[in-house]
Amino acid sequence: MPNYKIAVLSGDGIGPEVMIEARRVMAVIEKKFALTFSCTDANVGGIAIDVDGKALPEATIQICRDSDAILFGSVGGPKWETLPPNEQPERGALLPLRKHFGLFANLRPGICYPQLTHASPVRPDLVVGGFNMLCIRELTGGLYFGQPKYTREENGEPVAVDTMVYKRSEIERIAHVAFRAAQGRRKKVTSIDKANVLENSVLWRKTVIEIAKQYPDVALNHLYVDNAAMQLIKAPKDFDVMLAENLFGDILSDEMGAIAGSIGMLPSASLGNAKPGGLYFGLFEPGGGSAPDIAGKGIANPLAQILSVAMMLRYALGETAAADVIEAAVQKVIQAGLRTGDIWSEGTKKLSTAEMGAAVAEAI
Repeated sequence: MPNYKIAVLSGDGIGPEVMIEARRVMAVIEKKFALTFSCTDANVGGIAIDVDGKALPEATIQICRDSDAILFGSVGGPKWETLPPNEQPERGALLPLRKHFGLFANLRPGICYPQLTHASPVRPDLVVGGFNMLCIRELTGGLYFGQPKYTREENGEPVAVDTMVYKRSEIERIAHVAFRAAQGRRKKVTSIDKANVLENSVLWRKTVIEIAKQYPDVALNHLYVDNAAMQLIKAPKDFDVMLAENLFGDILSDEMGAIAGSIGMLPSASLGNAKPGGLYFGLFEPGGGSAPDIAGKGIANPLAQILSVAMMLRYALGETAAADVIEAAVQKVIQAGLRTGDIWSEGTKKLSTAEMGAAVAEAI
């Protein structure tokens, strides 16, 4: 019986609530597939600041290091917004985790189920039948990590500097991830850049074109980031795999989540280099944030957290059949008209966080 060690970092806001439902689903998967998940809880984000004095305690890093994968909830909230920027939950926890474990590839599916097109803010005729795209974002380079980075006084006024840096090797490795993903989908990569303005983007586009030659079965096209933001709304069904650097991918993947109907439906995976056997050490989390305004009300959508478990099973643990079962169960509850408030419409049944988690577990 396989025994997988999972670091569970529930975090802040709705994180603990939706993580409970993910754990409920994992318990059902254990029985159905004769697996064991040895889960170790660890503090991260605001709760870690309160308890341990910093957003990412060394004990949490060690638990993650000793695990096969990290199942992450969410971090942040108004309580910690007055702290110095580098000590706040997002900058103090998520970015260091990505950097520490070399999690350079973020995979975020953007799926609008046919039954949920009403929830999309995009004009109905543009999303009829739903859509399925995948954003692959470079996660450890660009403006978020480039040096120098500072704010200081110059000539009597504050000046802030962020530096955007990419090496060819960083672009090559994320491009390979995108093209390989496209080979298992509709064989189309749309690379996002701003090559008419940025030196970074000139190198990005040149490198992606070179890598594309190794994947003759995959079609490649390019969009400037501003045009891509517009095309996501005008023609979302035209996208298959979207490849972007860190900042552009951050913005566009959130837009993708919004047009899908609810960011509460979208999981994500942050992966490092492939291990022997083609699996990855990674961090698996919902695409949304901590949503402190609804925390504790029992109305958060747990499906993104549950689908993050499916991504963990697929990419980190190699348990593809179990991942398929979870994804099918989510589709089943949606088809049955079961909804949390963010995706509810007239004629469907509104459920609480716990009721939705129980419905998915029952469907499995």
